[in-house]
Amino acid sequence: MNIVCIGGGPASLYFAMLAKKRHPDWSVVIHERNPADVTWGFGVVFSDDTMDGFRDDDEQTCQAITDSFVHWDDIDIFFKGEKITSTGHGFAGMQRLKLLQILEARAREVGVEIHHDSDVTALDDHKGADLIIAGDGIGSFIRAQHEADFGTDVVMRPNKFVWMGTTKPFDAFTFYFNETEHGLFRAHCYQYMPGTSTFIVECTEETWRRAGLDQASEADTLAFCESVFAKELDGEALISNMSIWRTFPRVRNARYFHDNIVLLGDALHTAHFSIGSGTKLAMEDGVALAKALDDHASLSDALAAFQAEREPAVDSLQRAAQVSMEWFEETERYYDAQEPIQFAYSLLTRSMRINHDNLALRDPALVARAERWVAEQAEVQSGRKANVPGRTPPPIFTPFRLRDLVLENRIVLSPMCMYSAVDGVVNDWHLVHLGSRAVGGAGLIYAEMTAISPQARITPGCAGIWNDDQVAAWGRVNAFIHANSGAKTCLQLGHAGRKASTKVLWEGMDRPLDDGNWEVIAPSAIPYAEGCHVPREMTRADMDATLADYMAAARNALAAGFDMIELHMAHGYLLSTFLSPLTNARTDDYGGSIENRMRYPMEVFTALRAAWPETMPMAVRISATDWKEGGFSDDDAAALTVALRDAGCDIVDVSAGQVVKDQKPVYGRLFQTPFSTKLRLDTGMATMTVGNIQSFGDANAIIAGGRADLCVIARMHLADPYWTRHAAYEYDWPAPWPNQYVAVQRYTPRWS
Repeated sequence: MNIVCIGGGPASLYFAMLAKKRHPDWSVVIHERNPADVTWGFGVVFSDDTMDGFRDDDEQTCQAITDSFVHWDDIDIFFKGEKITSTGHGFAGMQRLKLLQILEARAREVGVEIHHDSDVTALDDHKGADLIIAGDGIGSFIRAQHEADFGTDVVMRPNKFVWMGTTKPFDAFTFYFNETEHGLFRAHCYQYMPGTSTFIVECTEETWRRAGLDQASEADTLAFCESVFAKELDGEALISNMSIWRTFPRVRNARYFHDNIVLLGDALHTAHFSIGSGTKLAMEDGVALAKALDDHASLSDALAAFQAEREPAVDSLQRAAQVSMEWFEETERYYDAQEPIQFAYSLLTRSMRINHDNLALRDPALVARAERWVAEQAEVQSGRKANVPGRTPPPIFTPFRLRDLVLENRIVLSPMCMYSAVDGVVNDWHLVHLGSRAVGGAGLIYAEMTAISPQARITPGCAGIWNDDQVAAWGRVNAFIHANSGAKTCLQLGHAGRKASTKVLWEGMDRPLDDGNWEVIAPSAIPYAEGCHVPREMTRADMDATLADYMAAARNALAAGFDMIELHMAHGYLLSTFLSPLTNARTDDYGGSIENRMRYPMEVFTALRAAWPETMPMAVRISATDWKEGGFSDDDAAALTVALRDAGCDIVDVSAGQVVKDQKPVYGRLFQTPFSTKLRLDTGMATMTVGNIQSFGDANAIIAGGRADLCVIARMHLADPYWTRHAAYEYDWPAPWPNQYVAVQRYTPRWS
C-alpha cells in the first residue's frame, strides 16, 4: 500500500509508525511544512490512564515518552485570594517538540519517509497514493476542499486566548483567576519540562477589547500578561512562540473519510485546551486507523470501520470538552455567584467526566469539605439539620425548602406520561407506578402531565383533573404516598395544544387518532409536523376559557391532596408554543417580542399563583432551547425566568427541546444541565435539572457544584424504582424504611 500523510503532527506520526512497523512492505511518506525543530505551542498533557493505553501499541515509543514526563498529582486553584489544592489527579506534561521528535525518530527507525519544509497545498502530486492522511491541522486545506463531503462544522468560540511559556516551574496544574479593571483573566498553567511551563491566558472578547488587546502586538501581549500575573509569576518572564490572541475553533466532521482521504487529529476534531486531550485524541486516531487497515482487506471497509470505532469516543470526549470550554467561557457567572470551595468543586467537575464519586476517590478531603459546605447551606435554607448527628450527608440527601414545603432529599421522580388513564381517571397502574417510587425514596414525586380539560389531553389515555372522579382517583394516590413515605407530591398541569388528539405512545407517537379526534388549538395555525393536525389559532375567548380551565384544575389539585403544582410551559405544548418564535406567528399583543410571546403564559401563571395557597409552592417547566436556530434563545429563557421569579414562582424545572419536529439536539451525559446552571446563576432562581442523569455521583456533582437545586430523574427511575434507596445504601446513609420492609435495613444485597 502507498500511503501519503500530509502533516507531521502526533496523529500522522503515530499512525505512520504503527502502519510501517506492521507492514514493512508498505510505502509510508509524511510531508510536514515546518522544519524539524519548529512547532506551535509549548507543552502537551497526558493522564496516567492515557499512557497505559498506548503501552500495548509500541512499548519503545511509550517508554521514551514516559521518560520525558514531568509528573504532578495536584491541581491548584487561586480564587479571590484563596488557594484551594486538589490532589490525586495523576497527570504528566512534556514538551510538544520533544513528543514530535520521539515519534519521528521511532517512525524513521521502522522505515517511514519524512520530509520537512514540504508545504503541500494541493493533492495533484499524490493522486497515485492508495491512502491520503489529512493530518494537516485545524486549518486543513484538504478538509476545506472537501468540506461538503466531510460534513465539516467549524465554530469559532467567543473567548480570546494566548498560548505562552514561562520560566516559572509549576509543581501542580494551576489555575489563576485575576480580576482587573478591564474584567476577569484566567490562566491555565503547567510544567512541561524541568524549569519551563505552559502559560495560557484566556478572557472574554469584551474584556480583551476593554484592555485594548485587540490592538496589541506580540510584545505588548507579553508585557500586559506579565503585569496582570506579576505576583503569580514571581519575577519570571513569559516566553513567546507565535503568542498572538486567538479564538478556539471547535472542529467536527460528520464523515471521517472521503474516497481515499481520511482525516486525523485536529483536522478531524478539536478538544479545548482546558481539557488537555487533543494530543490523546490524535494519537488514538492513529491507533484505530492502523488497526482498521489490518482488520479489513478493502480500504473502504477499513475506513468505515475506523469511523465506526472512533466516532463514539470522539463524540464523548468532544462533549466533555465542550462543557469544559463553556465553563471557562462563562467563568464570570461562577466567579460572581460562588464561594471558593463550590467554585473549586465546580471547576474540577466541569467536564462531568469527573463526578462526585470520581473526585472522592482522588481527593476525599476536598470532597468532604464540599459536602460540609453544602450541608451547612442546606441547613440554613431549609431550617433543618441533617438527620444523623455528627455525620455529613451526601449532597443529594440534604433537605430543600420550597415555601412551607421541605423535601427530605434532592431527588425528584420526573413526570412521565403513562397513557393509561380511562376518561382521564388514573387507576391502579398510576398508584403502583408513583407509590413504588415514593417508597423507593425519592423526595418529590411528580404526577404525569395532567390535562386541564378533555381538549387539553395529548391522547385518550392521558390523565385529567377536570372532574370529581379524577380528583378522587388522584386523592387515593396521594393518600398512599403520604401515609407510606416521606415523599411530597406535585401535579403538573398542562394543555397539549397542537400536540393534542394523538395516539398513545406505543401506537404511533404524535400521529392523529384514526377516529374520534377533537379540535386542536394553538397560538398559530402551524402543525407540529407533516401529517399532524393543523391547529386553529386561538382567539381571546379561547384564552379566557383555557385560563378558567387552569384555575379549576388548580382548585382540584388542592382538593386531591397535592403538595405542589407545576405549570407546563415546555415541550411544544400549548404555553410552550406561545413562547417560541418558531411556533408563534401572531401579530397581536401575544406575538413578536419575548415580552409579547410570554404574555399569555404569564397571565396563566399569575392567575394560578393568586389562587394557589400562599404557603404552597409552584414550579414551572420550560424548554430552555428549541434546539433550532431562530428559536427560543438564552435571552428569552432568562427573561421568562426573571418574570416568573418576580411573579412568585418558587423553582423552574429546566428542560429543553421537543418544541419543533426538526430540532437538532446535542445529546450526551447530563446534556441539559448547563441550561439549568446558567439560569440558576444568572437569575437567582432555584432550578431543577433533567436530562440523562444516571449515576449517584452525577446527581451529587450537580447539587454540590451549584448546577441545580433538585435532580429530576426519569428513565433511571423506570429502571430502578428504588434508585434513591440504593444511593443511600451506596453511601451508607440511613434512609427511613417503611415498617413492612424493616427486614432489609440490615441486609447486604449482592448485585452480582
